[in-house]
Amino acid sequence: MTAITFTTLQGRAIAPHLEALARLRIGVFRDYPYLYDGDLAYEAEYLDRYARNPRSLFVLAFDGDTLVGAATGQPLADEVDAFRAPFEAAGYRPESVFYYGESVLLPEYRGQGIGKAFMEAREAHATESGYAWAAFCAVERPDDHPRKPADYRPLHGFWNSRGYSRTPSLSTTFAWKDLDEAEETEKPMVFWLKALEA
Repeated sequence: MTAITFTTLQGRAIAPHLEALARLRIGVFRDYPYLYDGDLAYEAEYLDRYARNPRSLFVLAFDGDTLVGAATGQPLADEVDAFRAPFEAAGYRPESVFYYGESVLLPEYRGQGIGKAFMEAREAHATESGYAWAAFCAVERPDDHPRKPADYRPLHGFWNSRGYSRTPSLSTTFAWKDLDEAEETEKPMVFWLKALEA
């Protein structure tokens, strides 16, 4: 692995890194499958939800002083309706679920174990905090999507290897603007779920 250092922060402690994290999210999520046409104003609003929450979690990866990757999470009970409602409808208590917001990593740093470290740090936090479940959601694009790269490899195998199961009964939609869209549209999202050991 490259000489990467990891820092774990909660709530307002993320403040010095918010702009770098916003730019990282915009850059990474431009790629397929998210195709996110992001801007700093939206990012500031989105990340502020996590920064204001003392129960949020940020796992940051640095190469020297440069932020090259980040993973976030917070209790599902503190999340927006679009993510909380499917669990409530299925009979899960949001208070029992720790939700992973995102995991973003610059392409040149992939394949070095950083993504695994992100998963392990968030899962350890969730387990130590007494949550019964860890969950995240991923966008679902059609196989024939015109922007799908020929060499695209989904992360399903990696997520399965970490014990997470795709759970189609837990699904939602979330809106953002794709690179080729004039305005936001709803995108289908499916949750991945793992039971945590007490």
